[in-house]
Amino acid sequence: MELQQLVCWFSVMIVLFFKGCASKLPDGAKIILTGSGSTRCSGRVEIYHNNNWVSVSDYNWDLNDAEVVCRQLNCGTALEAPRSAHFRAETEKIWLDNVNCSGNESSLNECQHSEFGRHKCGYDRSAGVICSDLIRLAGSGSTRCSGRVEIYHNNIWGRVSDGGWDLNDAEVVCGQLNCGTALEVPHSAHFGAGTGRIWLDNVGCSGTESSLTECKHSGFGSHSCGQGQDAGVICSDLIRLAGSGSTRCSGRVEIYHKYIWGTVSDYNWDLNDADVVCRQINCGSAVDALQLAYFGEGTGQIWLSDVTCSGNESSLTECEHSGWGNYYSGHYYDVGVICSGPIRLAGSTRCSGRVEIFHNKIWGTVCDNGWDLNDAEVVCRELNCGMALEAPRSAHFGAGTGQIWLDDVACSGKEGSLTECQHGGFGVNTCKHGEDAGVICSAVPMILTGSGSSRCSGRVEIYHNNIRGTVCDNGWDLNDAEVVCRQLNCGTALEAPHSAHFGAGTGQIWLDNVGCSGTETSLTKCRHSGFGSHRCGHGQDAGVICSDLIRLAGFGSTRCSGRVEIFHNNIWGTVSDFNWDLNDADVVCRQINCGSALEVPRLAYFGEGLGPIWLGDVTCSGNESSLTECQHSGWGNYYSEHHYDVSVICSACGRAVESTESWPWQVTISHNGEFRCGGSLITNQWVLTAASCISQNTFPETIF
Repeated sequence: MELQQLVCWFSVMIVLFFKGCASKLPDGAKIILTGSGSTRCSGRVEIYHNNNWVSVSDYNWDLNDAEVVCRQLNCGTALEAPRSAHFRAETEKIWLDNVNCSGNESSLNECQHSEFGRHKCGYDRSAGVICSDLIRLAGSGSTRCSGRVEIYHNNIWGRVSDGGWDLNDAEVVCGQLNCGTALEVPHSAHFGAGTGRIWLDNVGCSGTESSLTECKHSGFGSHSCGQGQDAGVICSDLIRLAGSGSTRCSGRVEIYHKYIWGTVSDYNWDLNDADVVCRQINCGSAVDALQLAYFGEGTGQIWLSDVTCSGNESSLTECEHSGWGNYYSGHYYDVGVICSGPIRLAGSTRCSGRVEIFHNKIWGTVCDNGWDLNDAEVVCRELNCGMALEAPRSAHFGAGTGQIWLDDVACSGKEGSLTECQHGGFGVNTCKHGEDAGVICSAVPMILTGSGSSRCSGRVEIYHNNIRGTVCDNGWDLNDAEVVCRQLNCGTALEAPHSAHFGAGTGQIWLDNVGCSGTETSLTKCRHSGFGSHRCGHGQDAGVICSDLIRLAGFGSTRCSGRVEIFHNNIWGTVSDFNWDLNDADVVCRQINCGSALEVPRLAYFGEGLGPIWLGDVTCSGNESSLTECQHSGWGNYYSEHHYDVSVICSACGRAVESTESWPWQVTISHNGEFRCGGSLITNQWVLTAASCISQNTFPETIF
């Protein structure tokens, strides 16, 4: 009896043991890559089970799963996770399905999966991997596309020394790993010090090699460095420039989505879109936005079309577009960019600002000692911004921070790059940021200047025929100022100062009797008397005061009603409506000089915004002078959706007039007592309330 119980117990334990193991591969299970076109580190994934080689289903198969296979086979990093029998299905035996790896496992047997032999797919759904083979990124804080560079030689993984390590070398690594473009080249064991062999030192790549081992170096194992000198890379990952004649900062734009590199169609492609790409890959600003496959036609998927960026987004995928893969055109329309490379202008517009250059992974400024039009000419030409008009000194566009890279620059004016000019050496200077150099190039449309001016307030001056001139204040109003503020990305117009409020200018007066509706994209598109035609002196120079950090936007928005957006970290973002009330809206309305708050519409009343949601859980007393002075959950710390973007409707909605005519954005009272705005019958209570108040002169009129 006892023997029978023992046998029964033992049998149950065996059953339970094997049932429990059904969700894991046996320890030490063999794994190979095979199939048509396979190599040592790429192919169809097969595992050895019950004396047979069996395939793995591609259901839920992704880069995390492929990463584990590549690590298990000592094949570096996973580049792709091909599906649908990419390497051909030569067996009908699929035994492993629904594999779910975190990517950190040391072997596939540690990952979760369905029971052995249970699957819902055919033999044409086998999974594959493509691994980097001889190179990988590792270390503390590393990711698939950033980390300490390690290479495989003589069956041993070893490190690369940072002697001479630069962006060209990193570019080869990023390309080899299918990780886009090199953004930074960390030195001094940025991702932690590795152990074991140092395989390469004094690497010298041109940037076009297909593998790091093809570059010049001191020889495998030959080095003169110690611990703490490991080289690293930070790659762009999801975006790259490619094509015939491409460089690190110019080429056909390609983005990585669903494990596939694809192109972008050129419908609506412009400099704003190109600017986002250039900034994303750390290549300065956009010089040109190219269409019609300028760098050659790509292949495969066309991922994006009808891209519409404001120019402030941090990534191309944050811009508006027609949806992933929804554009059915040919690669004849693939877009490209030419970026400025290691130079940019900060503090103003694309073609005017403080000069900054990129050196040793850091953006830094240029000192104004000896700075003149010849130097500015080189910068303007390098940025494709026309000719140099002015070479401002003394931090005219604001003082920079951090490194000052160049001093005593002396250009002839014919150099192709500022770094080709004579100078005192990188980092050698005797100045402070109060002496930062700037440029104003002929392609710049407008600047704000004068006594007490700032980035978003000052005397309005425009460029025409490469000459700067002022604008006369005859007829100058908030509609005109609104166009200026929008054109300079400065939010909403708060005031339209007259009578040379920011001091009298000199020289040419370009515009007079400007009449904008407020919706124009440029001041020169508004009605005016003609360039140079005027009846005023500089004592009547017009100015603007813009809100700078806050604006109202969205479908159907006006100067005093719309979706609330704030400017932070050089990006416009929205505010979530949790706890949003009239006190909060009152602060916004007062901040933009629009009276008091009438309503606080929620649930993206003026349409959903784009980009970051900067603030949530805003709690104002109502007396603050700025929304950012109110309590909130912290910048970017609110995890919401744009469906909850807040809006305001302020009391200064328009001017009520008795008229049979309808002017845009004016509340009009017709003879039969109806309220109309822009010709449309108004029934909204907020407009009726505001119009009644205005008609009774209970608060000041505002025309917009």
